[in-house]
Amino acid sequence: MLCAAVARHDRNKQMTAPTTRKFFDGAKVALFGGSFDPPHEGHRLVAQAALRALNIDYVWWLVSPQNPLKNHRPKAIDRRVAAVQKLACDRRFIVSDEEARLGTFYTIDTVRALRTAYPQVSFIWLIGADNLVGLHRWKDWQSLIREIPLAIYPRPGAAHKAALSPAARAFDYARLDAAAAAQLPVCQAPAWVMLDGARSPLASSQLRQNGE
Repeated sequence: MLCAAVARHDRNKQMTAPTTRKFFDGAKVALFGGSFDPPHEGHRLVAQAALRALNIDYVWWLVSPQNPLKNHRPKAIDRRVAAVQKLACDRRFIVSDEEARLGTFYTIDTVRALRTAYPQVSFIWLIGADNLVGLHRWKDWQSLIREIPLAIYPRPGAAHKAALSPAARAFDYARLDAAAAAQLPVCQAPAWVMLDGARSPLASSQLRQNGE
């Protein structure tokens, strides 16, 4: 189930999200994956901007067990899920450890599993521009781009590098203008957009170094 370890937040109380998959039928959802070790205000800024720009119904925060491209071993996943729940104070934010429950390790496998489990949901993959820079190192990255539309959020110092990245160059023909971002959920992959928005200098790695 998607929501066994999920919380949805209202202004003054925490609510348990529905556990039936049909609840999400017809929804437009951005998948926001990461270690979130720790989560911070920059993550929330990205999620809130995605809600506005993409005209979507939900952002699913997928707390991953381990990033295969990083040597850092994150804190226990239940602690990170709890931390994200405290940060993600919006009823349109769904916080989940679904990747651990699915037993998937790579993004391409997670996306395929979720699309199979939720065939009536329109999914987008939401990442920071720094991830687009290195996307060509992800497993089956070209298949991933052909599998699901991508929304890229600018990060300080990464936007220019992202625009020149191997992935951006290879799929330049599939790029939408930022002004057309709301069309992305109904686009057939490959399709991607570089969103506009404020850039947060916060980074989980720096916060860990500072003992936070």
